[in-house]
Amino acid sequence: MLPPFIIEEIRRRENQQRHRYEQPQLELPIPVVTPNYNPPSRRDDDDRGVVIIDL
Repeated sequence: MLPPFIIEEIRRRENQQRHRYEQPQLELPIPVVTPNYNPPSRRDDDDRGVVIIDL
């Protein structure tokens, strides 16, 4: 059997959790906005800042 203070703590936490879920909630109709993302095109002739030095 659990000690009384542990049982009381469990009851207290259950009551807090129940109270949290019983609070009224309001859902707002916010439209979902998707960003228009166009990735930059990759071409083989792009300058990538690489220098090859032949010795």
